[in-house]
Amino acid sequence: MATHLVWFRADIRLHDNLALAAACRSRQARVIALYIATPQQWRHHAMAPRQAAYLQCHLRALQAGLAQKGIPLIYREAADFTASVMELQALCEQQGVSHIFYNYQYEVNERQRDIAAERALKTVVCQGFDDSVILAPGSVVTGDEQMYKVFTPFKNAWLRRARVGLPECVPAPAPRDGGALPDAQALLMLNYPQQLFDPVLFPPDERQAIQQLRRFCQQPVVEYDAQRDFPATEGTSRLSACLTLGVLSPRQCLHRLLAEHPGALAGQDGAVWLNELIWREFYRHLMTFHPALCCFKPFIKWTEKVKWREDKTLLKAWQRGKTGYPIVDAAMRQLNDTGWMHNRLRMIVASFLVKDLLIDWREGERYFMLQLVDGDLAANNGGWQWAASTGTDAAPYFRIFNPTMQGEKFDKSGVFIRRWLPELAQVPDSEIHTPWEWAQKQGASLDYPRPIVDHKQARLETLAAYEAARKS
Repeated sequence: MATHLVWFRADIRLHDNLALAAACRSRQARVIALYIATPQQWRHHAMAPRQAAYLQCHLRALQAGLAQKGIPLIYREAADFTASVMELQALCEQQGVSHIFYNYQYEVNERQRDIAAERALKTVVCQGFDDSVILAPGSVVTGDEQMYKVFTPFKNAWLRRARVGLPECVPAPAPRDGGALPDAQALLMLNYPQQLFDPVLFPPDERQAIQQLRRFCQQPVVEYDAQRDFPATEGTSRLSACLTLGVLSPRQCLHRLLAEHPGALAGQDGAVWLNELIWREFYRHLMTFHPALCCFKPFIKWTEKVKWREDKTLLKAWQRGKTGYPIVDAAMRQLNDTGWMHNRLRMIVASFLVKDLLIDWREGERYFMLQLVDGDLAANNGGWQWAASTGTDAAPYFRIFNPTMQGEKFDKSGVFIRRWLPELAQVPDSEIHTPWEWAQKQGASLDYPRPIVDHKQARLETLAAYEAARKS
């Protein structure tokens, strides 16, 4: 009897899992599953403790779900990806594995691990699948087979391909004869620092994630365009963490959207949220064509010459939410407290770090990864390089957000700001974005820092730094 092994990585789900479905296609095969934790590699990749806790929660749910299908999930631990290949090889020999099934990951270290695994497993048939994207990398390219460097042409080409035909979702496998292996190890605590996450904000199992997707795709997705930029409003899906761990697939998201709003591909209801799914595809495709993006390299080469300010005091003030700019500080405190930040706020705080404080965008990229439940290399790197004007299709370097005006525009009455900055409770709505000006007029004292930089002066210094780098 053939033994099929499903190697789970960033695809912690039963439904619409291409590798799992392929492994279970033969009713005669014996199917087992494997997850290998790599704590040392996670530290190198700056995995957030909250994400580790979220991962552990979903791994336990996956193990229980697989057991109901008659598929044991074996848990192993290896220091890093190199050691994980050795662990995989040993298990395949021990269990007599004939075929291994896994879903591709597109980051550099992960791709190198998979190449090493295929070389090591000489007698095992290895099958990989483009599971974490709707359209596979390389399938949306220019006429001369190059990756698009600008999002809009990529989106248009992506939509043309999608209208021709979309990959279908595959069902969860049917129950099969299986049972626990003698050496199957119960999932214990991951050997990695963990921090509690809020299960109300982030679905703690696959069933609840699917329910949240369905609720969002009914009416909230129609209002997404009008609500998504206002952090005081629950206007986003909050499904990013599920997509990062693979608790949901992007195909599930798209098909659920189209089930509720068939005109989304034609620019009708739901098209704006669909746009976010396509941005996610764009950054993943880019990573396969430009692997240097995984290695802290800017896409625009001349920006490597920008002379960043090395100031740990300013960096720490930004990290702690004590810059004196209320919208920036409220956003950073939301991040530190919940492991999540509203997308508009991610743009605002990134612009502030890079273009007000002139601190290297990579400092912000790493700090976000250390905090975010939904920390995803492709999306996080893409967002930071966009804000820093170092990436493909990025904001031009002379586009610099005014943090005060951003606050006035997207949190006019300060509802969100007061939620995270209770020390500003007494400041009236009309003054909430410049609290020290109000305090001086009133002769009041505030337990809140003064602005750590003057925005107008900082803007001039940033422009000069970028222009010097561009001309050098």
